[in-house]
Order: sequence, then structure tokens, then C-alpha cells
Amino acid sequence: MSSFLQIAKNRALVVLMLGHFSNDMLAGVLPILFPVMKLQFGLSNAQVGLVTLAFTAASSLTQPVFGYFSDTYRRRWFIPMALLWGSACAALLGFVDTYVAFISLAALAGIGSGAFHPLGASNAAGVSVDEHRNISMSWFTVAGGIGYGLGPIVGSLLLAAFGRHGTVWLLLPGTVVAILIWTQMPIVERARAARAALARAAHAAPRWRLLARVVLVTMLRSWVFLSVLQLSPIWYAELGFDRSFYGPLAAAIILSGAIGTLIGGGFADRIGQRRVVVSSLILTIPALLLYVAFPGPQGLLLGALFGLVCDASLSVTLVMAQRLVPGRVGIASGVVLGLGFVTGGVGVPITGAIADRFGIQLALASLSVLLAAAALLALTIPSDREIARGSRAEPVPARPDAPAASGAGR
Repeated sequence: MSSFLQIAKNRALVVLMLGHFSNDMLAGVLPILFPVMKLQFGLSNAQVGLVTLAFTAASSLTQPVFGYFSDTYRRRWFIPMALLWGSACAALLGFVDTYVAFISLAALAGIGSGAFHPLGASNAAGVSVDEHRNISMSWFTVAGGIGYGLGPIVGSLLLAAFGRHGTVWLLLPGTVVAILIWTQMPIVERARAARAALARAAHAAPRWRLLARVVLVTMLRSWVFLSVLQLSPIWYAELGFDRSFYGPLAAAIILSGAIGTLIGGGFADRIGQRRVVVSSLILTIPALLLYVAFPGPQGLLLGALFGLVCDASLSVTLVMAQRLVPGRVGIASGVVLGLGFVTGGVGVPITGAIADRFGIQLALASLSVLLAAAALLALTIPSDREIARGSRAEPVPARPDAPAASGAGR
């Protein structure tokens, strides 16, 4: 409770969470436009899939680049502009009159979304009090997940009320939150500058090889989670269940994952990041096998259990990566969020191919091998104490009501 109150009092962190919520809500609106655009332009399912690919590729592959710019230049207007860019592109999606314009605008919207994530994550880490950084980043992560989950609802309401031109209203939340973030950027820049200065004074060298291990662990975990999430509706449809069951099943996995993210972040602040990551991966193995072994109505409970333990390490690996490369928080955030979380989905088609040959049940069960490999790899990552000895650049950021340093956020 005390950590939650600390987060709630941190205005800069709260508005960055609002930014993550708004940014990911815009991404959640895109799929709702697909039926309308498919009918209008006479698109095939493959062409619709290319729109998703354009958005996802533009978002994930650009994140390390924007992370580099965040570390190198730290301009105050970067993150508000990224949010404005993404909301403007999303607002225009309902006005395009050709398929080429639609897919191009989706890619441009993906760039805006990709820009926000490393910028937002590095700034959120900068203003977080160090002893609560894991739980702070958990709340930041969950805010985006909630926004993404509400995106289809917002999109459906706008289309129902105004038709496809209703997307213009997506400018409103993006603009309002961008202005709120702008008002807090002096505090953000002062906190980040203090951390960067101490990192330089400590002469802490980035440990890129260890970062690569964290990214690989993240990718394996993401592969497992996304495979279960995307194949479960197909599996239960084959078992004879209808949409009224496997829709809530997918929601249960996602929502319990959000709860697990918060729990994992809280425990990481108390018992250490490596312990949480390893424990989460190990506990996910029996949770996954139980879910696979006992399909049926109990799948709601077992799926929720799987989501809870699997996503417990979601934000912890992000903070772990940030601490491994002091002074390069933006790059660490971009690599983990872009190449770790998102490209973990590359493994889903592989799981799908196994399912085509041996059945979905066996394919999902085989994912336990990936969890075991990820747990063993996580054991080779240094503990929090060992990481701290190599990078003592973790000052507690200035109070939100403290005056901003002159010249911050050029």
C-alpha cells in the first residue's frame, strides 16, 4: 500500500502512465477498422494481415533507434510529439480512400507507437523512486495493457456513433495527455540528468552480453504467452466450445497476466529481480501443463493461473535490462520492448506448425521446454546486488515539487 501511495503522489509517473494508456489504446483501435476497410477496398484476409504486419514491424523494429535518441539527446518534446504523431495517424485512418494509403498510415502510426515505448519507459524509470522501481514499472506496463484492451471498445463506440470518420476523435485523448506530459517534462529531465551524471561518475560499463540474455529470456517468455493466448481460442473451438466461452478465456489470461505483472513487480522490490524471474518461469511450467492437460470449463481458472505466473516477470525483465546498461536506459527499454516482447511473437507460427502436425494440445505442452530453457538462462544473470556493485548510478529522483534544473530538456 505504501508503494502504491508513493506512485500515486508521483505526478510525473502518473501522467507517463496515462501516456502509455493512450498510446496503446490507439493501437487497440486498429483491428476494429479491419472489417470496414475490408469491405470498402475489397481486401483479402492476407491483405488485412499485411496491415497488421506493417504496424507491428514499424513499431517493434524502430524502438531501439528511438531508445538511442532518448539516451543521446533527451529532448523535452520527444515523448509528447510521439504521442501526438501516433494519435494524428490513428485519427486519419478513417479518412483514407485507398488500400495503399491505409497500410502506409498504419505503418506511420506504428512508428509513433514504437517511439513512445522506449521514451516512456526510460522516462518512467527516471522519475521512479529506486526502492519501488519494479512496482512502478509494473504499473506503467499495466497501464498500456489496459489501454490496449479498451481500444477495441473505444473504436467500436466511435464507429457506431460517427461511422469510420469517427476516428478523428482519437486526437482528443492524445492531445490532452501530450499536454499533461509536457508540463511534467522539466521534472523528468532533471531526474534523468541526475541519474546519467552519477552513471558517468561511477564509470559503470554497460554489460551488453548480459542484456542479450535478458532479451532472450523475454523473447522465450513472450513466445510461450502469445502462443497460449492465440491458439487457445482455436483449440477450444475445435473442442466444440463457442465464442461465449473462449472469448472470456482469452480475457481471463490477459487480465490475470496484468495482476501477475503487478505482483511480480512488488516481489522484485522485496526479494530481488532474478528470484522473481526464475521463480515465475519455473512456476509457469506446471501451470501450463495443468491448463493443457485438463481442457474444459475449468480452463477459465487454469488459464487465469497460467497468465498470473507467466506475466509476473513481464516488467521485471525491463527494469533488469535498464540496470544492466546504466546511462543507456532508452536503448535497453527499446531493445526489450521492441525485440523482446514484440518479436517473441515470431515463435507463434512455429508453435502453430507443430500444432498442425501433432495437435494443439501437444504443441502447447511442448512450450514447457522453452520455459525450462528460459529459467536456466535467467539463472546466469547476476543478482540485484551483483548488478548494483557494477552500476551504482541509482540516485533517488528529485521530489516532484522540486524546481527544475536550468537548461533541462533543451
